[in-house]
Parts: sequence; C-alpha cells; structure tokens
Amino acid sequence: MTNQYSYFENIIDLLPEIPDDSIVSRTFYEDDQLKGILFGFAAGQELSEHTAAKPAILHFIEGQARLTLGDDEKSAGPGTWVHMAPHLPHSVVAESRLVMLLILL
Repeated sequence: MTNQYSYFENIIDLLPEIPDDSIVSRTFYEDDQLKGILFGFAAGQELSEHTAAKPAILHFIEGQARLTLGDDEKSAGPGTWVHMAPHLPHSVVAESRLVMLLILL
C-alpha cells in the first residue's frame, strides 16, 4: 500500500537557520495539486511586489509582517491566513523574524 498522507510534526524544523539580512525558503511538499514552501525572513527583509500565476495561500506562523494585497495594506502575525487569486499583486515586509507558509494551488 502506498502512503496516503504526508505528515510533518513541526514544519518550522524543516527551515534552515535564517541568517541576518536574508530570506530563506524550502519547498517541502509538491504533488500535481499543490506545492508547499516554507519561508523564513530576517527582520527587515522584504519580498517586493510580485504576482503568482496560480491561486495561493499564505499562512503566517511566527513573527510580524506588513502585507500588501493589491491596494490594501494589512498586518500579519501568527495565525494570519490569506487566500489570493491568481495574478494579485502582493508583497511581504518582515517587521521581525518571520516564518510563513506558502501553498500554491
């Protein structure tokens, strides 16, 4: 029988150390329906405005961020969850050490 699930007890443990002045990412899951990428931001780091060709979910796990979604600016912290339509311009600025899960659908 093939494995019918993927189990990660603590995805933060999959992230390498986050050096000062850096953003690190790790793709930890991918199949034909979705891709899971874990991001770690040092305080002050930014993903400048960009878009994704697919729908995406952002789930903030640790830290605080300023998030721009189209023309709206939002605060994001542990537990913040965002679904984005394809091609929505967005950006992320880490106000502190930040861990974020990106799921591309």
